[in-house]
Amino acid sequence: MASTLSAVLSPRCAAASALAFARSRFNRRDVLAGLAAAILALGAGAQARQMYRILWLSTASEPDPLVDSFREGLRSQGFIEGRDVSLELRYAIGNPAGLKPSAEELAPSKYDLVVSSGPAIQSTRLIKDLPVLFSISGDPVELGIAKSLARPGGNFTGATFLSLDLAAKRVELCKALLPGIRRLGVLSNADHPGESSEWRATQSAAQTMGIDLAYAPFQGANELDRALAMLRGAGAEAMLVFPDGVTMVHRTKIAEFAIGNRLPSMFGWSEYCNAGGLMSYGANQRATYYRLASYAVRLLRGEKAAELPIEQPTRFELTVNLNTAKALGLTIPPGFLAGADKVIE
Repeated sequence: MASTLSAVLSPRCAAASALAFARSRFNRRDVLAGLAAAILALGAGAQARQMYRILWLSTASEPDPLVDSFREGLRSQGFIEGRDVSLELRYAIGNPAGLKPSAEELAPSKYDLVVSSGPAIQSTRLIKDLPVLFSISGDPVELGIAKSLARPGGNFTGATFLSLDLAAKRVELCKALLPGIRRLGVLSNADHPGESSEWRATQSAAQTMGIDLAYAPFQGANELDRALAMLRGAGAEAMLVFPDGVTMVHRTKIAEFAIGNRLPSMFGWSEYCNAGGLMSYGANQRATYYRLASYAVRLLRGEKAAELPIEQPTRFELTVNLNTAKALGLTIPPGFLAGADKVIE
């Protein structure tokens, strides 16, 4: 009887076991498929979050060596354009006001970071909801975008090229190259945060060295020609140009003016010498923008601009343009030339 019952039940048990096993396999497949889909979805979401969006605003023109340096800096941090970061470039040559509509349209849903190059900072001052990274030649505290260099306290941070020690050093270099100089012309965009401090430092240095100054200030690019005309009739024996966005944009025009009026010229950055200026002393702009990329990465990863100190360059370079010296009929002493970091021939 037991044997007969066992024979009858065995096929049913086997069928039940087979059905349970099939259901078990079916459930496992569903679970595994669901897990795989969830992992893929999470991966896709993580990948999307890693594509950070940066808006670059500049009053320069393209090709732009500064944005190229910034890109190099991003790559050095492992951020590859097109994979980890997208960079949108907007330019308004010599016209910060031309960038204002772009800044006013900004929203955190569209961009993660704004990078303001030079005078473009004027178009970003009203941004409140995004971190803004900048590099300017002026004073960010006087401009009102930072409480101090050590602790900016808001959503702006970056680098400033302003150094009152540099202002004095440029006068010293003019004196070293032209020992008999009595009158030095100074071309300056007075509409530039920190300009008054730079002018006072220049005055102090000139007074110490017995040099009279012929001050030719201007307010924006529209007044540049008037200021150059002032210098032409000022009896200056050389010309010092304060570095800022306006003189940078018009550096070729200013350098040609100096050569045409036989004025040895001193500028703030080597880009002026590349355009025909005689000499410059200041920070390397490209190196500064390369370093700024590390700040960009820190901001994108969640650090606060309020707590990142505004940097000031600590290394400076003297550039001399021998072609311009030749055009001026000026011989650069070997000792002076030996101290140059860069010589243009």
